[in-house]
Amino acid sequence: MPLTFPNPCRSFDGARNAVRFLGHDGMFEVPFYVEAAALSGGTRTTEAACLLAFDAARNTIHEVATAAYAKGHRTIYVLTAADFR
Repeated sequence: MPLTFPNPCRSFDGARNAVRFLGHDGMFEVPFYVEAAALSGGTRTTEAACLLAFDAARNTIHEVATAAYAKGHRTIYVLTAADFR
């Protein structure tokens, strides 16, 4: 079964300075994080700005997450600015 993103929820994780969201592969949850620097172009930003940037780029983020997932299964996936180039 392909990776899907049926749940639009996302949250900011201050400890990781990243936005967390979930993908699903069948019945399995797949946790993803997008680093704040990837969402802000490397500049310092706020939690609210990160969440807004995530929402604006959701389709692209899901595409990058799907590509990262296809490279091999891991416990968690952390997407960085390099993943979006």
